[in-house]
Amino acid sequence: MGARDLLVVAIVFTAVAVVAGDPVHHVVGEDRGWDPSTDVASWYSQRVFRVGDKIWFTYSTTQESLVELRNEEDFTSCDLSNPIKMYTDGLDTISLEGEGIRYFVSGNTESCKNGLKIPVKIQPKEQIMAQNNVGSMAVADGPTVPSASTNLNGLSYILIVGLSICLLGL
Repeated sequence: MGARDLLVVAIVFTAVAVVAGDPVHHVVGEDRGWDPSTDVASWYSQRVFRVGDKIWFTYSTTQESLVELRNEEDFTSCDLSNPIKMYTDGLDTISLEGEGIRYFVSGNTESCKNGLKIPVKIQPKEQIMAQNNVGSMAVADGPTVPSASTNLNGLSYILIVGLSICLLGL
């Protein structure tokens, strides 16, 4: 097995580890962030949140803020009078440490009423069944490069966000 083949094997095993249960960093709204122009409902509908993941909110502090509310009623009505916590830094990272639902809304009541809010349903950490006896694995003639149709968008996104975070020193 050459160096290129070993690199491909390492990338595949890393991809499996990332996809199979490592904590995920969810950046709300992706490049648009926590903003009234972002379709956060659509973004949210494509996510699975698990215990151990982190959720990142980025926004302009002059126009927005973030509020975590206590219950679905306050969430639905955008009642900001009794929050769990208010965030105003413009880049807030929240660890998802327990199962259940957490309610995040815009600190701007008008933005909240216009849909800038998400209920984050946190599911249990995914259970990974690893094979401890690596020596019993069959060895193929050599790894092949995944076809162009393989969907690695999630992995690519995670790698780009992770690299960006490292470069920014966060």
